[in-house]
Amino acid sequence: MALPVLWIVIPCYNEEKVLPITAPRFLKKLTEFIQKKRIAQNSRVLFVDDGSKDRTWSLIQEFSQADDHFLGIQQSRNRGHQNAVLAGLMTAKDHCDVTISIDADGQDDLNAMNDMLTAYEDGCEVVYGVRSDRKSDSWFKRVSAQSFYRFLRLMGVDVVYNHADYRLASSKVLQHLADFKEVNLFLRGMFPLVGFKSTSVYYQRHERLAGKSHYSLCKMVALAINGVTSLSIKPIVFIAELGGIVSLFGFVGTIWAVLMAFRGATVAGWASIVCIVSFMGGIQLLSLGVIGEYVGKTYLESKHRPRFIISQQTWQSEERHTKDESEKLK
Repeated sequence: MALPVLWIVIPCYNEEKVLPITAPRFLKKLTEFIQKKRIAQNSRVLFVDDGSKDRTWSLIQEFSQADDHFLGIQQSRNRGHQNAVLAGLMTAKDHCDVTISIDADGQDDLNAMNDMLTAYEDGCEVVYGVRSDRKSDSWFKRVSAQSFYRFLRLMGVDVVYNHADYRLASSKVLQHLADFKEVNLFLRGMFPLVGFKSTSVYYQRHERLAGKSHYSLCKMVALAINGVTSLSIKPIVFIAELGGIVSLFGFVGTIWAVLMAFRGATVAGWASIVCIVSFMGGIQLLSLGVIGEYVGKTYLESKHRPRFIISQQTWQSEERHTKDESEKLK
């Protein structure tokens, strides 16, 4: 039986400080798997440069020239982390049997790949890397991250708790993922939709080795909103339910006002009226904003614009880095 071809997909954005540290570690892990005959000789480490403004792409080119196991692709411009991961996976899916996506910052435990490959060998097509705890996080990041996952669950998004984008996915899964054409990407919610046999591997996350995190609170909030509006209509349902409740109160209030009028009683006070009108106006504007978010996403989806554009790659188009090579190496 032929050994599986593994491609490790690593999205990068302004990672010139950390790549010289983590790239040798990725190569060491890949070499370890090859020596133990768990993967084929022509397995690769694929860096995806997401339009970095520093020397990230130059470093990737240097790595690929120094060792054939390193490959790199560069996006035409910065498209965001999710698009970078997808670009790498879609590039890899026709050249390998299985992929593992992982961030370049060195925080994710590489030893978790051992258990991921074991689960793949046991028949799992998707293996999620899940953090066992958040002791390495600051109090603010820990609270905000936990709120992030709870909010997604509350809004009906099927996600694996404490899982980001550290996962193993077989080429079979990626072939079906390619059929999901949405522009608004939220990969950690899309993989559960694809299905297939899956499991989780738990690990402890380390502190970032160098550089600084690119995920601020604002980006986390934007990611949560994108995930909810891309994978759930629960906010729309919530607005409808809220509208029904408010309408019920309004109907009761109308009956009460009519009864008071028949009894000759008048309700004094402009303050209460202004408060009610302001509250209702806020509810309406918020509802319009949520509906507008869905309309805007529908507009973007209807344009069918490409989700990524590869401007450069470190190998020539006629070169073959395919799983067929593993058959010849046997």
